[in-house]
Amino acid sequence: MAHSERSLLPCQVLNDCSIARTAAEQMALDEWMLELANEQHTPLLRFYTWAKPTLSLGYFQRYADRKSHQPSLDCVIVRRATGGGAILHDHELTYSLAIPKSKLSSYQSQPLYDACHETLIETFSDFGVSTHSYLTSDPSADARTSKAEQPFLCFLRRATGDLICQDFKVVGSAQRRVQGALLQHGSILLAKSEFAPELPGISELTGKSLSAEELMQAWEPRLLQRLALEKKSFSRNFLDMDRFTEIANIKFGAQTWLKKR
Repeated sequence: MAHSERSLLPCQVLNDCSIARTAAEQMALDEWMLELANEQHTPLLRFYTWAKPTLSLGYFQRYADRKSHQPSLDCVIVRRATGGGAILHDHELTYSLAIPKSKLSSYQSQPLYDACHETLIETFSDFGVSTHSYLTSDPSADARTSKAEQPFLCFLRRATGDLICQDFKVVGSAQRRVQGALLQHGSILLAKSEFAPELPGISELTGKSLSAEELMQAWEPRLLQRLALEKKSFSRNFLDMDRFTEIANIKFGAQTWLKKR
């Protein structure tokens, strides 16, 4: 993605790593970012962590399937608006990036995905952590694998572009569109959770203990530079708006959404 000949585009950045939110609020805020990006005609970037260990089901997963994973049965559960397998959010940095419809000619889906993961590889390298993008020899292999054959947890699955460290997946991202705007959000597994003990994180794999804040501070400027975005502080006043609460309450916090499948 070449941006050297284009002026920087303002991007509102929100560091939410120290803010405790419910699982429904986290998902609602990601979705609201799409609406806000379109309204303001500007990209939005958010970094966050999780107040409690949380299991998020992929949009197409059955609620009943969560019983197949015993270690996470006592965790808070929510359903994402993006597909893929379930994610146990605990010791991780989560990010979300919303691109308004009016800017998609400059920020298309695959280059955006690549930019996020490639700059993460570079940032990890600064900390002495070696990661690489997963490449499958058959791009259609995942599509042909039946849902019944896929592992319940997203980080036990493999898709082209996932970041791998010592044969384990440590970064996965997904995209969705709403009213033309594009959202990419993803999870970066910093350390193993007791609620998903089969998934080692960067700490266990490399001996490097990175905090979410530490990684965010190192990655953010590199990502913004790669995307030719200029950081603008995000006013937290928008969090008081009725729309954010509405999305959290009537959608992501509702049993009808959680158990829709």
